Amino acid sequence: MNLLETQHGVQFPPSEPVPMSHREDGGVATAIILAGGLGTRLRSAVPDLPKCMAPVNGKPFIGFVTDYFISQGVKQFIFSLGYMHEVIIDYVSKAYPSLNVIYSIEEEPLGTGGAIKLACAKATDKNVLVTNGDTLFTVDAKAVIASHKMHNADCTLSLKPMKDFSRYGVVTLYDDGRVESFKEKQFYAEGLMNGGLYVLNVPRFLNEDLPEKFSFEKDYLEKLYAQRNMFGIPQDAYFIDIGIPEDYQRAQVELK
Repeated sequence: MNLLETQHGVQFPPSEPVPMSHREDGGVATAIILAGGLGTRLRSAVPDLPKCMAPVNGKPFIGFVTDYFISQGVKQFIFSLGYMHEVIIDYVSKAYPSLNVIYSIEEEPLGTGGAIKLACAKATDKNVLVTNGDTLFTVDAKAVIASHKMHNADCTLSLKPMKDFSRYGVVTLYDDGRVESFKEKQFYAEGLMNGGLYVLNVPRFLNEDLPEKFSFEKDYLEKLYAQRNMFGIPQDAYFIDIGIPEDYQRAQVELK
């Protein structure tokens, strides 16, 4: 089941049970959704909600993220929560009463790395998908995890091909898909952007000597990529990050 592109924007088909054959044949069993952010940059547009709960055409943005990954075969969700976590729990419990859900709640901000580490401790699968609750990147999850397993990777990054951009840094790859470098934000005529969606080997990640609070991007990816099996897979799919008001307004047009 795929996300549908229409002339009026992006729509999702109704959620249906995922056939067991799809779940077991390379599918992603568990997804960690990072939803603990304060949403400081979006405060002018959404003053009293967690960023991922910002309404898009009457539906919390995190609902679009959840629906998409249900359609991709994810059967368990670990929601990594912090700021105003009660609001998100209330929404998820009512909107998805039959969903297999675990909540991982930060008592204090742990950074992206600390939040992922805390959530990974609740996972029972060897490999998990990790994505942000305020970003929708409609990757082929089955293809991403198949690449991850083929390379026996510690971490696989889903990368969005971009042109004429300066808001994001870029990731370069060797010919075999291994991460070559991370480059800082500046203007690029073209390049591969880190879409913030990963497949992570849980036992290896939890075995890393990392502090309780850390940045997944700076302290794990950028510090350790040369010493670890980190790969990237380009995914020329729909991408939107509602972290700034302009893109939040764009979501109102593109997501239905």
